Amino acid sequence: MALKKKSSGGGGANWMDTYGDMVTLLLCFFVLLYSMSTISTENWKAIVMSFNPTAVETPTATTGDGGPIADPGENTGNLDQQQVDQDIESLFQSLQAYVESQVSQSIISVEKNGGKVYIRFNQAVFFGGNSAVLKQDSYPILDEVGMMLNGVARSIDEVRVQGHTARARENGNNIDNDRTLASERATNVVIYLQQKGYLDGGRLISEGIGEWKPLFPNDTAEHMAQNRRVEMIVSGRDIEAELEAAGMTEDFTEEHFTTH
Repeated sequence: MALKKKSSGGGGANWMDTYGDMVTLLLCFFVLLYSMSTISTENWKAIVMSFNPTAVETPTATTGDGGPIADPGENTGNLDQQQVDQDIESLFQSLQAYVESQVSQSIISVEKNGGKVYIRFNQAVFFGGNSAVLKQDSYPILDEVGMMLNGVARSIDEVRVQGHTARARENGNNIDNDRTLASERATNVVIYLQQKGYLDGGRLISEGIGEWKPLFPNDTAEHMAQNRRVEMIVSGRDIEAELEAAGMTEDFTEEHFTTH
């Protein structure tokens, strides 16, 4: 009687099939990972929507007000360069009208050059001799100017406040005293404007120039008085540069995401 040999190959074949399926799945998995590492934003959204058609893109909350501390190009909204220029010109006209209304126009003067507005305050009205403490007489002036700045805040890039002194000695002022006094005077003006809420602190910059940028030679008491001053330099925003910077930031972010 002939005996049939029992086949033992079926189990091995099944095991090989399972192994092959696993390798195929792993290959597909790694291909998917690689494709995701180079996926574009739009393709990623398409993948998410394919898994969850009801998914809704949630906008990212933004902070800041478009000033220097904000992300480049942030909060430009409907503001264009023409509107920025108009706001800066309106600020200049308002300041001029305020200067002309003063009993003594030597208290404050204003100029406009290269898209920037220069506001100059007489030191004698703001500070006592060798003092960085703001006089009370300066408060109404700073409030008036602060409200004008606040009215066009969306178009202001920065307000740079500078403290200037006069050279009181032929061989120059004491460096420590000169720099410290000039810096503290500018800083106290910035503090006042920020505490009153006229501008965001990120737009306010204080600088102590000291004796190094006089308007006149320090040869007379009148010239020295004019050299002792506080100046504000108001710069308007550059919308095109902000948008360009924002595009560069987005390009860098996408490149960084796809290559790391």
